[in-house]
Amino acid sequence: MTAPFRLRQGRTPLIISMPHVGHEIPEDQQARYVPRALDSEDTDWHLERLYGEIAEALGASLIVPRYSRYLIDLNRPPEDTPMYPGASNTELCPTRFFTGEPLYQDGQAPDAAEKDRRRQRYWLPYHRALTAEMNRVKRLHGFALLFDAHSIRSELPWLFEGRLPDLNLGTAEGRSCDAAITASLGAVQAAQQDYTQVVNGRFKGGFITRHYGQPAQGWHAVQLEMCQSCYMDEAPPYAYDEARAARVQPLLRTLLSTYLQWKPAA
Repeated sequence: MTAPFRLRQGRTPLIISMPHVGHEIPEDQQARYVPRALDSEDTDWHLERLYGEIAEALGASLIVPRYSRYLIDLNRPPEDTPMYPGASNTELCPTRFFTGEPLYQDGQAPDAAEKDRRRQRYWLPYHRALTAEMNRVKRLHGFALLFDAHSIRSELPWLFEGRLPDLNLGTAEGRSCDAAITASLGAVQAAQQDYTQVVNGRFKGGFITRHYGQPAQGWHAVQLEMCQSCYMDEAPPYAYDEARAARVQPLLRTLLSTYLQWKPAA
C-alpha cells in the first residue's frame, strides 16, 4: 500500500505538521460521497508550497498527509470527542461540508466499523510517525517544537460568526507550550499591521496541539490557523496567489524563526 503521508526529517528541533493538506479520496470510498465532495473543497490548500522553502531553510521536519480530511480528520481525537464544546464541530470522520451540507449519499456515512478501519489505516500511521519524530528530535536537541499549520476560508457561518482574524495562533490557552513561546509568537503577530491577529481566540489548537503539547516533557506545540485570503483565492479553483503569498511569507518566516530561538531555562 502507498504510505498515507510523507515525512521529511529535518536537522533542527522544529517539526511542521500539515494535517489537512491532503485532498485525495480513495477510489473504493468515492461512491459513498456526493459528487461535490470529490473536489475536497475544505482542504488547507497550498500550505506545503507556502511554507516549503521556509521549512527547508530552517531545517524543519515536515509531515504531510496524502488523503482528504473528508476521509478522516488527523486533527481530531481518536475517540471523536468535540474539540470546541458548544460550537459546531467537525468529526473524526466528517459528515458535513464546512457549509453544513451532507458529504455522503443517503445511508452511506461510515458506520463504527468503517470509522475504526480508517482510524487504523490512516489516522494511526500519521500519529505514530509524528510521535516518533517528536521523540527523535527531543533525543537530538533536548526538546521538540511542533508547529501545526492550517488554513481556512475567512468566513464560514456554520463554524463561526463573522470574519476570522487573518492569523489565529493557538496554544491551548497557554497549556501546550512554554509561556515564553506564546508570548514571543504573540508579540511577532502584534508587531505587524498588515494582518489582523489573535492568540487563543476561536481556534485554540486542535487535537495535535493539545496532545503533543506537553511542555513538562519537553514537547511544545502551537497551531496557526491562517485565513486563506492571505495567500490564495478562497473561491474555486482555489488558485495560489504569488503576490499575496510573497507578502505573508516573511511574517511566517519570522514566526518560525522566533519559535526556533526559544531555549529552555537553564
